[in-house]
Amino acid sequence: MFVGPVFTRELVTVPRRKRLYYARGIYVSALLLVIWTAWLVLAGTQVIRNVGDLSRFGTTLFQILAPLQLALAILFSALLAASAVAQEKDRRTLILLLLTNLSNCELVLGKLLAGMLNVLVLLTASLPVFMACALFGGVSFQQIGRVFAVTLASALACGSLGSTIALWREKTFQTLAWTVLALVFWLAAGESLAHGLLGPGWHGISSEQWAAAVSPWQAILAAGRPLLETRADLPYVGTPVNLFLLVSLGIAALVNGVAILRVRVWNPSQEVRASQPEDASRDSIWGEDYDARQLLAARAGNQSAPPPAVVSVHAAPGKTRQVWDNPILWREMRTWAYGRKILVLRLAYWVLFGLAAAAIHSLAHSRLGIRVNTAALVLVPLFVLSLVLVNAQAVTALTTERDLGALDLLLVTDVTAKEFVFGKLGGILYNTKEMVLLPMALCVYLWCARALSAENLCYLVGGLACMNAFVAMLGVHTGMAYTNSRSAIGVSLGTLFFLFIGIATCMRMMIAFSGSFTVQLQPFLAFMGGGWLGLFLALGARNPSPAIGLAAFFCPFITFYAITSFWLGHTLSVFLVLVFAYGFATTAMLIPAIYEFDVATGRTTAEE
Repeated sequence: MFVGPVFTRELVTVPRRKRLYYARGIYVSALLLVIWTAWLVLAGTQVIRNVGDLSRFGTTLFQILAPLQLALAILFSALLAASAVAQEKDRRTLILLLLTNLSNCELVLGKLLAGMLNVLVLLTASLPVFMACALFGGVSFQQIGRVFAVTLASALACGSLGSTIALWREKTFQTLAWTVLALVFWLAAGESLAHGLLGPGWHGISSEQWAAAVSPWQAILAAGRPLLETRADLPYVGTPVNLFLLVSLGIAALVNGVAILRVRVWNPSQEVRASQPEDASRDSIWGEDYDARQLLAARAGNQSAPPPAVVSVHAAPGKTRQVWDNPILWREMRTWAYGRKILVLRLAYWVLFGLAAAAIHSLAHSRLGIRVNTAALVLVPLFVLSLVLVNAQAVTALTTERDLGALDLLLVTDVTAKEFVFGKLGGILYNTKEMVLLPMALCVYLWCARALSAENLCYLVGGLACMNAFVAMLGVHTGMAYTNSRSAIGVSLGTLFFLFIGIATCMRMMIAFSGSFTVQLQPFLAFMGGGWLGLFLALGARNPSPAIGLAAFFCPFITFYAITSFWLGHTLSVFLVLVFAYGFATTAMLIPAIYEFDVATGRTTAEE
């Protein structure tokens, strides 16, 4: 095949794994569960009299499913493609691939499509479900085709971006963080165009059409609308959706072209080259401090040479540093464990935070004043991004140690379970301190601008602190439970995205099919039941426990209760139930993590 043996091997071995069929069945079942829940909500809140009512239902359902699938496709395409390359680097197997006769094109495109294979299979499996939506009416097959074209093009562009960043960067956390930040900047640029930040339009084309041409989110919304055949929006290409397909394919071609040209320049990285000795004298067992002349004299039998015993074999140049009582925490906080280029990543986050702060400041000094609903459009994406980055740091803090073989060395030391787990958690929160503290600083600014009361400020800051602790512990838990790095990263970030995207989907359905809350409660309870099952399989499949089972059961239901309480203005209820649910889930993952670490080190046995 034109992409070489890397993709061919993945294509042959993937069908042998059971999790491919599990993932395909679970994804299609989840889509059918969304359709069933929406139908129960519609049948319970409205009277279906004619075909027009069914058509409106089909249209609304399609507008819910299409953005949902796009969000999953672009996120998992980017992260799985990036983690596929990052895993090769952590295990030092990418160097072996570079030593073969594989061409740059075969290596880059093979790893890209191999990482995206699971996503492509899921998209293919979901096509009959979307075709079934056309049976309700209100949706044409042309709309479904446009939606899938936008989804595939977006997934290819995002996967290419993640794979290229992984080939460029050395550390897994830097790879994931840069990938997420690039996606956020891309989506933020499209939303800025859509809201007319740069003007109402250019060259006779409105800002909404330009946004649909460059942003996946705006393009999927445009693709889901009926197309008037007699109208040509743009010259040469026809519609903004067609222009978006050209833009996304162009981005994919450009990014992959850069990766093909630079893959053997970037790899092996400078860190690997720096680990090689620059001078043969450094290979001496006596160390650098021993004079080479005296060493030659000693070899010749000259008794005047000083005995080797006086030389420090393990002497290291430079000043020595005092290690703390917890060496794990000391390494996380006092060394460049995740590379020096993490400073550039922090600078990029500061830039994004500055843009969000400028938007909040302009709203606060506008004529209408700042409102919580308007500020939420800026704050919520920043909150979600910060939680995702904290979770990515947490899971890669474990997977990197495992892939490098450092975790096996730690298991034979006298490091205790508490030192390891709490040291990792402390280091995670320290390395992501900007992601933890800066969103809270924006909340304080809202309080100073009198957009928030002091009570709601306490609720918001306390809720953010609780969620940061939850996502950090979630990353540590999955990193210890799954030996495969790609599986650990996928489960950890997938669980986080399930909570966020599931919440957004519930809110969208409640708004679309508004009616009596008591009537909506039963179908949504069924939907939450499916969420509980998925959350339990993600968190407790490897090390099940009653506490994890209860946490997985309560989190979806309590989150749903928090959404409805927020709409009713009961902010205290939202804070209490979220802190209880996610605080209990954090504790439920923390205790088994320490226990399993003790068992792995042999300090205790399972019977004890």
